[in-house]
Amino acid sequence: MSHWEPVLSDLVRQRGGALVRYATLLCGDRAEGEDLVQEALTKVFAVMRRPPRGDDGVAVEHAEAYVRRTVLTLYLDGYRRRRRWAAVRHLLPGSESTSGPEKHSPDRLDVDRALAVLGPKQRACMVLRYYADLTVPQIADELGVSPGTVKRHLHDAGLHLVAELDESLEGERR
Repeated sequence: MSHWEPVLSDLVRQRGGALVRYATLLCGDRAEGEDLVQEALTKVFAVMRRPPRGDDGVAVEHAEAYVRRTVLTLYLDGYRRRRRWAAVRHLLPGSESTSGPEKHSPDRLDVDRALAVLGPKQRACMVLRYYADLTVPQIADELGVSPGTVKRHLHDAGLHLVAELDESLEGERR
């Protein structure tokens, strides 16, 4: 038996549930949390397979700290990777989510880009109003805000969209 196998067994038996709960809190999904812990354990213990430098070995507490840090790093790396991918996914051919003549429309890309600069509440209001075709009172119920707040978000978002789309039109004319 290798020097790291008892540490891995003890860590999973004693602290496995806590590690999965920690990862689940980070990512919001238990299955993804389990995957994060599994990947972190693999990474940490791949390094620990090397012979120890002393005869003291690694304690479970130290291994848990390494695994927790690795879970956090893996989560942050995945989050950054997903954000970068979401920002460029629409640029790849064949990755469109619609299947009509509008999928290659430059106007659609401009609107998508313009919507991306809106805040989350403004964007939600615009999408619910003009895509889901909800009324102002229905949007207010959906978001848990007053109809006046919805009207303000729609107005502000409209101004931002007009400015963004005007800017992109001027850029195309140059």
